[in-house]
Amino acid sequence: MNTKKIFIGGIIGGVVYFFLGWVFYGKLLTDFFTKNSVAPQGVSKPMDQFIWWALILGNIIAGFILSYVFVKANIKTIGSGLGTGLVLGLLIAASWDLTMYATSNLSNSTAVLADIAVFGVMSAISGAVVGWICGLIKS
Repeated sequence: MNTKKIFIGGIIGGVVYFFLGWVFYGKLLTDFFTKNSVAPQGVSKPMDQFIWWALILGNIIAGFILSYVFVKANIKTIGSGLGTGLVLGLLIAASWDLTMYATSNLSNSTAVLADIAVFGVMSAISGAVVGWICGLIKS
């Protein structure tokens, strides 16, 4: 297994996830998710209360999931990374969001479906970048 590809792809993929999360969740859809939260005040913490190490580590781990799968599946193009990233993102988000919807009072069904779609798009974009990186790095 090519640990160099996994490591570099994982770090870069994590950075892409982090940036996309800021764009989608932090800027574009903040009000939408607040309005579709079951909690009256919303479920998001104010930015000054974020636990930054956990947020960064969570994004890096998401990058490593893509990178590991891509190396194992020999994915090394933007197109194949985009498609595989989309499918992985939709499956991971659906698993998490539907379980949380069934067992907690975080979000309504509209937010659950939107989050699945948003994470799918984020994973497709991150997957395209990780696929490209995997193609650039020689074994």
